Amino acid sequence: MSDESPEKLAADQQFRDELVALIPSLRSFARGLCGWRDMADDMAQEAMLRGWAARASFTPGSNFRAWMFMILRNQFYTTLRKDKRMTSWDPEEAERVLVEAPAQQDAIHLADVAKALQKLPPEQREVLLLIGANGVSYEEAAEVIGCAIGTIKSRLARGRKALALLIDGPEGEALIDRSKGEARFDKVA
Repeated sequence: MSDESPEKLAADQQFRDELVALIPSLRSFARGLCGWRDMADDMAQEAMLRGWAARASFTPGSNFRAWMFMILRNQFYTTLRKDKRMTSWDPEEAERVLVEAPAQQDAIHLADVAKALQKLPPEQREVLLLIGANGVSYEEAAEVIGCAIGTIKSRLARGRKALALLIDGPEGEALIDRSKGEARFDKVA
């Protein structure tokens, strides 16, 4: 028999339900921040563990989604600081080693976008991932990142423009031939 009150158990269950519902968004945000699925899954799991451990400090009625995204973002930067000396896997080298090209064109386009996202400054990438990929409002993004809404809008606009330039390139240098819907492998670095 548990020593906890029914109110505490109900609050924990509600917290758990909200956390579970947020898992896909946390994984998506983490994947966009770091670019590696395994590392992203680890970061999302660590963020959920930290959120669960700190659930008593969460103020019911406040923005749970922004609170969890902030925990994940802080976890990402903590991991970066700790792993500065770690050698990373080179995805470009892996692409050169692949024997068979993907069967679906969407996978090629998605890979181009993912590669271009990783080339953006972290501030722009964060905002694009929060707002564009996870549907977070400007206000929530400002709360997560800790800056003004105007800064969020500016980073979003610059990030979108930079992403488009990286994908389409200067005129005549596009990675994707939009008329044929094919990737131009000769332009991929």
